[in-house]
Amino acid sequence: MTYPFSALVGQPLLKQALLLCAVNPGIGGVLIRGDKGTAKSTAVRGLSAVMPPVQRVANSRFNCRPDEPLSVCDACQQADYQIESIAVPFVDLPLGATEDRVVGSLDLESVLVDRQKKLLPGLLASAHQGILYIDEVNLLADHLVDVLLDVAAMGVNTVQRDGLSVSHPARFMLLGTMNPEEGTLRPQFLDRFGLVVDVAAPRAVEERTEVVRRRIAFEADPVAFTEQWTSEQQTLQHKIEQARQLLPSVRMADGMLTLISQLCTDLNIVSLRADIVLYKTALTIAALAGRTDVTPDDVKQAAELALPHRQRKKATDASPPAANRPHTSTAPPQPPAENRAGSDSTEPDSAPNDSSEEDKGQNPESAQPERIFGALPLVNAPTLPIVPAETLRQPHPAPAGKHQVTNGHQQGAFVRAVPNPQPTDLAVTATLQSALLRDASDITISRDDLHQTVRASKTGRLILFVVDASGSMAAGQRMEAVKGAVLSLLTDAYQHRDSVGVISFRGVDAQLLLPPTRNVEQAEQALHTLPTGGRTPLPHALQLALDMMQQFRDQRPLLVILSDGKANVSLPGLSAGAGGGDAWQQVVQLAGQVRAQSVPALVLDTDADYLRLGRANALADALGADCISLDSLSPNALTETVSSYILTK
Repeated sequence: MTYPFSALVGQPLLKQALLLCAVNPGIGGVLIRGDKGTAKSTAVRGLSAVMPPVQRVANSRFNCRPDEPLSVCDACQQADYQIESIAVPFVDLPLGATEDRVVGSLDLESVLVDRQKKLLPGLLASAHQGILYIDEVNLLADHLVDVLLDVAAMGVNTVQRDGLSVSHPARFMLLGTMNPEEGTLRPQFLDRFGLVVDVAAPRAVEERTEVVRRRIAFEADPVAFTEQWTSEQQTLQHKIEQARQLLPSVRMADGMLTLISQLCTDLNIVSLRADIVLYKTALTIAALAGRTDVTPDDVKQAAELALPHRQRKKATDASPPAANRPHTSTAPPQPPAENRAGSDSTEPDSAPNDSSEEDKGQNPESAQPERIFGALPLVNAPTLPIVPAETLRQPHPAPAGKHQVTNGHQQGAFVRAVPNPQPTDLAVTATLQSALLRDASDITISRDDLHQTVRASKTGRLILFVVDASGSMAAGQRMEAVKGAVLSLLTDAYQHRDSVGVISFRGVDAQLLLPPTRNVEQAEQALHTLPTGGRTPLPHALQLALDMMQQFRDQRPLLVILSDGKANVSLPGLSAGAGGGDAWQQVVQLAGQVRAQSVPALVLDTDADYLRLGRANALADALGADCISLDSLSPNALTETVSSYILTK
């Protein structure tokens, strides 16, 4: 028994968004984001009970509407089929569901009994005219996301496999819940949700107390508690029915439509779906309020639900391209350090006079003052050749499980089965199906019947960036290029379900700027506000990286270090025999510990001095890693080089 929707305490935006989609499923569903225990799933599961029932052809496995009979539906093909009224279908899509279970598969019973090929409907058919709910939708397998994108766009599910070619309607309200701490959605999938609501636990003591009181009463006697709310549930259902009847009569003035387009343009929203959803939502808000005219307040309420997740301005947009910035031969007057530290300046240091390593180590005051640089956007310009994978040093065997769908053996979720006379992972069901289709009366399996299991290997890993933000990073333009490339890598890492961490080091210590996460927007913001200037505490950064890699060793860490290797701040606590107070000896010692853990690493040399000391190469040798100079790489080429390196490790 589900918790009554009308008994929910607070959460007005959440309840409004769900009711709007109940009145007008054409809005496109709702994505609910929030922490654990904020009534996300409770609200979704309770919605179906207040929605008016739907009509379908009696016993139809495709939930066919009476006015849309389906040729592949046995119930629709009966001459005297009946019409029945049922509760709104509510289908819970498990994260581990196979593609066949979602879209449908060959009906073996039909093959054995009737000697006919028929489609066994999947979850998408069951959700037709109803609700398709995905809990923790951000963790859904990529191959299922691709399926849902196609069906949500067309409203039709097409199955072409095992000699079948069948299409059937699949129009449903897509509802998803997620915890933002566990990552975000692919932009294409996020845009498919018409509305988005961010929920949080109530802060008022009285409201929290009432939540607990009602929940305890429900768990003690669900039947009695539900009966107490019967009147409110019926009133809400009646309100939805009236709004549905009124919706076709609601009108919007042309000026309101212009307001919608202007609003989307001002917010730099690219998707035209935003305008359409905003229009539909405003109409539905008016219908739910019992009005036939849309007001500006309706548009404002609709914008709060339909636009936030589509306004995706990246942090890199704040920094104009280097070519558009004026260049001066002398450094402009500098404001006080405290003002510069709090600003987000994109002006490069046009006269970067870095002190030598020895000067920085002996005279801390000579270090460059703190400055903040933006990220240089990637441009579609020719890039230098990518470093071939075979030329990269590989001291350790590459871990199993690449970021792609593979024919792996006993690894990853089942995606589909394909014919293969020499399978390494036998798909038993598909093999039997092939034999049955060939001759159902004599099931003899031949080599031509064998099928290979295709699995989606989604073994995310930790990519730990260690970024040198000290004065030794040289010109601001170089720092901007590094930031732009790292942001691109973070986006790529999100698409592969990897987690990303960022450690920056400058001044006298290192800090964990970004704890391991898959939230790419949070990572973008962390890098965008990264200040530069000061000395180079590289030993501290390596020690912090060691701690993080030990904590997340199950995620197969990959270490990417962006530095010139010129350490000049030692780490207290190391024994004198292990380097004592010598910063470089500590770097060598800690790099050896990283190498002993078989952690693959890549060093990106940021040294821009005319006379180079080769410390980045020495660091790479100590790590057993490869060293690539930034001088020979544009942001685009840097992104591609590191991405290709990740795939080899």
